Amino acid sequence: MSGQEDTEWNDVLRAKGILPPKEITVTEDELNALVDQSVVDYHEKKLANASLDELDELEDDEDDRVLEMYRRKRVLEMQEAASRRRFGEVIQISKPDFVREVTEASKDVWVVVHLFKDGIPACRLINAILATLAPKHAETKFLKIVGDQCIPGYPDRNMPTLVVYGHGEMKFQLVGIQSFPGGQGCRVQDLEQLLKLRGVIEGRAGAGATGGKEDDDEEDAHAPRYNVRRAEKDEDSDSDWD
Repeated sequence: MSGQEDTEWNDVLRAKGILPPKEITVTEDELNALVDQSVVDYHEKKLANASLDELDELEDDEDDRVLEMYRRKRVLEMQEAASRRRFGEVIQISKPDFVREVTEASKDVWVVVHLFKDGIPACRLINAILATLAPKHAETKFLKIVGDQCIPGYPDRNMPTLVVYGHGEMKFQLVGIQSFPGGQGCRVQDLEQLLKLRGVIEGRAGAGATGGKEDDDEEDAHAPRYNVRRAEKDEDSDSDWD
């Protein structure tokens, strides 16, 4: 019987319990690797969900190098979350602020601007809706500006107007309350759904503002066809928005 046949026969006998199990030899390197993996698994389970304060409390008990790794990881996660939530409220601006706060800012994030006028009920409605959406979608910049201060002579009939910027340029507008989803009965969820479908809110902030034209075309193809158009102006000039 050859050596290979003898080995196979012995394996059969061991499988039937006739021969004792073959002795397993583990090298020192293999043993060290198993130990290292056990340590990693232990730390992963114990530290993966620990807060920064909990990591500090464990400092005396855990390996400093491992603790520092998890501390850096947690700090980066917190910084990333904070960077996505830069705003959180509706800020009122004036015309001199427009280029900086809207046009320039929209190169990095989506910017939603409400042109309003005090005393118009529909403007109060949209201001209230935006005040609810802003903290919920703090990665998107929400602003408001008095309409005829932004554009001299801007007619009351056009307000409220919602202007949405991305890529450093205007993407679409809702002009007059009749253009908003639900019209006079517009609700928070109605406007939220529109902005979500256009990619302006819900974790996609900045994606449309930094992506390519193909992204815009795809979004437009799936966007609801509300009454989105240019605002009526006494002077037919795009420069009013620059």
